[in-house]
Amino acid sequence: MTPRRTRTTAVLIAAATVLAALAGCGTDAKEHRATEALGTHGVKPVKPKPKPVAQGLPGMPPVLDPKDIYAADRPDKLSPVVKDFPSRIYVPNTESDTVSVIDPETYKVIETINVGSQPQHVVPSWDMKTLWVNNDKGNTLTPIDPKTGRAGRTVDVHDPYNLYFTPDGKYAIVMASLDRELVFRDAHTMKRLKSVPVSCYGVNHADFSADGRYFIVSCEFSGELLKVDTAKMKVVGQERLPFNGAMPQDVKISPDGKTFYIADMVANGMWVLDGKNFTTPKLLPTGKGAHGLYVSRDSREMYISNRGEGTISIFDFAKNKLTKKWTLPDGGSPDMGGVSSDGKILWLSGRYDSEVYAIDTRTGKQIARIPVGDGPHGLAVYPQPGRYSLGHTGIFR
Repeated sequence: MTPRRTRTTAVLIAAATVLAALAGCGTDAKEHRATEALGTHGVKPVKPKPKPVAQGLPGMPPVLDPKDIYAADRPDKLSPVVKDFPSRIYVPNTESDTVSVIDPETYKVIETINVGSQPQHVVPSWDMKTLWVNNDKGNTLTPIDPKTGRAGRTVDVHDPYNLYFTPDGKYAIVMASLDRELVFRDAHTMKRLKSVPVSCYGVNHADFSADGRYFIVSCEFSGELLKVDTAKMKVVGQERLPFNGAMPQDVKISPDGKTFYIADMVANGMWVLDGKNFTTPKLLPTGKGAHGLYVSRDSREMYISNRGEGTISIFDFAKNKLTKKWTLPDGGSPDMGGVSSDGKILWLSGRYDSEVYAIDTRTGKQIARIPVGDGPHGLAVYPQPGRYSLGHTGIFR
């Protein structure tokens, strides 16, 4: 053994002896753990900083599950606000200026409510206590109390083609299609607070990002999409769809909050959009006259109504592809609607056939065809699960 090795060995033995003596003297366990934590160099190991979590729009209810923004929409998970409301289907008949009320237990119309001129959609309010009928040509909103089914006094609102609510519950957003405006109003009184002019034609449908900080709007008559900053009430992005004659309709965000889908009744499919980066979307063909988009109660699938061919396409989020297509017997014009509280029935209006369809979501079979008024459009299935409503025929989070 060389002298250097002898000295090294001696040092190691001496160190071991000292440590053993310290252990024998009952070294405090906390001190021992602290020594271990310091490591061989006497410096605490640096823990990686947690990734910053995107903050939601101030005042917006927190997202329950970042991987599924529809986590509050599970079967029959009704809010205390709506749990005692009778289950009904409210159908605005655009050409009859009425709302047909259907009892989903009997599949029959039990009441017809007279409203303003050309009602387009029945929209649940943010607090879910009121249903607003959008009387587009009548320039009014008719409130319906979903607890009693009674209509209240109309409210003057110009060009209310469609109606949405900001995730914080402060504002209603009127899609003033002919006026070419997004009009921010008080969510309760409907008093006009700010009008945002747009350069596209036919603003009609929208949906919000997972954090509520922006929303995507479809412009039906110019084939364009808008990206709007919610808090600033400002258009921050605009793009034309890469399809000649594109006619975008319903908008829906994926459960993971990463992707927006926009139905297009001329392109006969739905556009797949990265909302955050607002890049050029890609088209996924679904069927002729693609119009409405509805997420299943388990957040696994989305139902796409193809109005021009009487079918419903089924899109699987996890597989990122279409998996099935249901065909209505004797044809039809499936348009707007919603999913039942228990998730077992998809309700859709038959826009050009004066009827409503009830479809079994497990088999795709038609359960009922119910005669209603002329031009049935944005029907609302109510009540539905969720904590609050973002508008349209029922976007709940």
